[in-house]
Amino acid sequence: MNKDRKTMNVSVCRIEFRLPENHSLKGKRHVVKSVITRLQNRYKVSVAEVDNQSLWQLVTLGVACVSNHRQHADETLANVVKFVVQNYPDLELLSSDIETFP
Repeated sequence: MNKDRKTMNVSVCRIEFRLPENHSLKGKRHVVKSVITRLQNRYKVSVAEVDNQSLWQLVTLGVACVSNHRQHADETLANVVKFVVQNYPDLELLSSDIETFP
């Protein structure tokens, strides 16, 4: 490998939440759209709802970050999870997993 070549790291995070007080897909879409927009604007990450789209009380988001420093990418995704937990008290965090691919 060329020593002058920078390393690219891709970190991805799968976050699962429960919306215990939600009673419709319309309500879920409103919350999910808000979360996605705020994360994209604040952290400049890619975000998508990746599973459970037809279940009105479960939210599964996929978040991706590309960086030339692994630590930066991992910290960004950890901050994403922390931000959602702190700013969306109606969302109950079920799980979050971060993986990095060099």
